Amino acid sequence: MNLISQVLQKKRQNSTCALIPFVTAGYPSIELTEDILCMLDRRGADIIELGIPYSDALADGPLIQNASRLALNNGVYIDQVLDVLNRVKFKIHAPIIIFTYYNPILVRGLSRFIQEISTFGVKGLVIPDLPIEEIDYIVHLCNHYKLELIFFISPTSSKDRIKNILSKAPGCLYLVSSTGVTGIRKSINSDIISLYDYINSTTDKLVMFGFGISSPLQISNILKSTLNVDGIVIGSAFTKILFDYSHHHSLDIIEKLGSFCEKMKMSMI
Repeated sequence: MNLISQVLQKKRQNSTCALIPFVTAGYPSIELTEDILCMLDRRGADIIELGIPYSDALADGPLIQNASRLALNNGVYIDQVLDVLNRVKFKIHAPIIIFTYYNPILVRGLSRFIQEISTFGVKGLVIPDLPIEEIDYIVHLCNHYKLELIFFISPTSSKDRIKNILSKAPGCLYLVSSTGVTGIRKSINSDIISLYDYINSTTDKLVMFGFGISSPLQISNILKSTLNVDGIVIGSAFTKILFDYSHHHSLDIIEKLGSFCEKMKMSMI
């Protein structure tokens, strides 16, 4: 079992849930990204999801798309992200998942990219637009480099696609809470419970849950529901704080993010 699943498994055994913040590398600056990762590690993150900026981020909502655009304008690409990973790999304890799209990996070279992020300490990989036909080869590469490939399942996924994913997933799953892109929402799609029940009846794989979760109340409602998920991903809410305080001093930004991270962590206890 890879480290990402180990963290989630421990949470399941203790009847708790992992906090998984998401941030975009290079937003609001590449220098601040290193400080943000270290702060999230100190202030309660169990796993950290780091997005590589991409110009055609179809699964992302306006906040994260804007963060990607500004990071790209700042000249942040895969090389700059690798530099940050190299600097933090011995500073933080929370394992890092890279979130990226398929095209940048293809341009870089599949084997090269996966080897590089593994060398720089990454433990998990999410590719939301990974074609089902390419799964077997990517799984093979990730297994070789001891990297956990994490598959998306959404409310729009067909039963056949879900069965295919469940049969091929080497570790945990990423259950998308609602139809559409990422972004802050007031409520969670009620249909997700039936989808989770189907997955739970088919497999005992660990489940990360994300898209649209932005408040302690939402987390509390999830934990009180029949959704026995093992980790909760929070992205747009962190990105909104970065946007709201982007013109403040970096220490203020770090403190605001840290306070929010602690608040979300406390709601899981």
